[in-house]
Amino acid sequence: MIEPHAPAPPGAPPSWTGPARLPVRPGTGRFLVLVCVFVCAACGLVYELELVAFASYLIGDSVTQASVVLSVMVFAMGIGSLGAKRLRWHAAAGFGAVESVLALVGGCSAMALYAVFAWTAGWGGMWADGPRCLLVAFSLAIGLLIGAEVPLLMELIQRIRRQDAGGAVADLFAADYVGALVGGLAFPFLLLPFLGQLTGALLTGAVNVVAGGALVLGLFRRDLSRRARWTLLVAGLVVLGVLGSAAALADDFERAARRAVYGGDVRVAVRTGVQEVVLSGGTHGRPLDLFLDGRLRVGGRDQHRYHEALVDPALAGPHARVLILGGGDGLAAREVLRHRGVRRVDVVDLDPGLVGLARRGPGLTAANGRALADRRVHVATADALAWLRTARGPAYDVVIADLPDPGITASTKLYSQEFYGLARRVLAADGRLAVHAGPVGTRPRAYWTVAATLRTAGFAVSPYRVTGRDSGSATGPDRPTGAARPPCDWGFLLAAPGPTPPPLRLGADRPPTLTPAGLAADGQAARRTRITGLPASTLVHPRY
Repeated sequence: MIEPHAPAPPGAPPSWTGPARLPVRPGTGRFLVLVCVFVCAACGLVYELELVAFASYLIGDSVTQASVVLSVMVFAMGIGSLGAKRLRWHAAAGFGAVESVLALVGGCSAMALYAVFAWTAGWGGMWADGPRCLLVAFSLAIGLLIGAEVPLLMELIQRIRRQDAGGAVADLFAADYVGALVGGLAFPFLLLPFLGQLTGALLTGAVNVVAGGALVLGLFRRDLSRRARWTLLVAGLVVLGVLGSAAALADDFERAARRAVYGGDVRVAVRTGVQEVVLSGGTHGRPLDLFLDGRLRVGGRDQHRYHEALVDPALAGPHARVLILGGGDGLAAREVLRHRGVRRVDVVDLDPGLVGLARRGPGLTAANGRALADRRVHVATADALAWLRTARGPAYDVVIADLPDPGITASTKLYSQEFYGLARRVLAADGRLAVHAGPVGTRPRAYWTVAATLRTAGFAVSPYRVTGRDSGSATGPDRPTGAARPPCDWGFLLAAPGPTPPPLRLGADRPPTLTPAGLAADGQAARRTRITGLPASTLVHPRY
């Protein structure tokens, strides 16, 4: 029901002016307000998603980071809505100020997070949690500002034409939710792949401040004093100048931050569509480091020792047909091909970009000995779980699970009972499954949860751990970049279908870094850390 605009309430400040004095018809004015609601909602959701994505990339454990960002932000939105009640008598000026601050904070949040991560995460002490604390601070600030938008916009739309509260709320939230849909789709499909996180966030901030400034200085300019108009205009131009300057310097900033994170000799840095792949070193006697989404996957002079420990005990038996799940870098395939009698190797990796670098990039091809070019190697780019569900044909003698650490949320399904059940289905009756199960010394509970999950899936397991020899470099895969205390060992599980654990032994083509006596000692060292009574991890109830 449309009602005449109410008179100024008792005690209202002198700036209360009643119905808005618009330069356009009321219907057009309402439409322009709803367009602004749409744009601001899209920008607000992009800020949220950008924080979640950046936190997952920099800190890891995407479920935890998403929960922290979204819960803090929603809480702050409620507080911001309450705080905006004090601004509703100056709704136009208040909304303009809120949008300027929001554009500056949200637009610069990705760059600030990356800077703190790059230059302070390795300092230790109070600085070790700098990225996490800044993440919470940005979530709180952006949530407060987004929460303040809706009450102010409600006041503005009611000043154009007084409407019953239910109808006004319906119009406002319809535009808000549709804008959130557009922002949510634009982030993964447009901003992230074409502009990246830094430039995408800066562009979003620019759109935000232009939309808010245009509404206030264009539609509601007659409700503002001359001083307020100039203040908002200058503030908006300053914010645009800061965002534009940051965008112009984004490439230089990213290169400097990347050098701080990965070292000064980064050879390749590319976002493949699945993950960010960075190759560092590999020249002048420096070992090659491979980073996937900011985590050290292959690094130091010990990478040979890691892949030998993963592959060789599993190939001490029939090994004509070998399946490698993961291993798109070709390093596990290199180790498999060293063994005589291998007739076929199937590699299943999710990232075609990483596989391309392993086939054609000079750094990785030198490290993997051009293993993926061998005629016996066949590569499929697919999700390992989905590929196993449709796998048909002769059974494999050996399955190698060269996968990210089970503590990484995205890989949790690859350490589930369902995954190992599918792996058992493609194994020969006397086949063996080798699993990298994360560091034993620092994460024994996760390691023995993998063992419990394998047993639940029908495998008997033989645990073993191998320590790195090069203490001056990273000693295992999946170390968060900048971590002050990297894992000191790698934990492996050798599994076989049935009730009898497979023996820990080396074949005739054993590698130079492993010995039978050393492998037996490694098995005893792992068994001493045993944790019993752990439940299996499943797709619907992950335990890592």
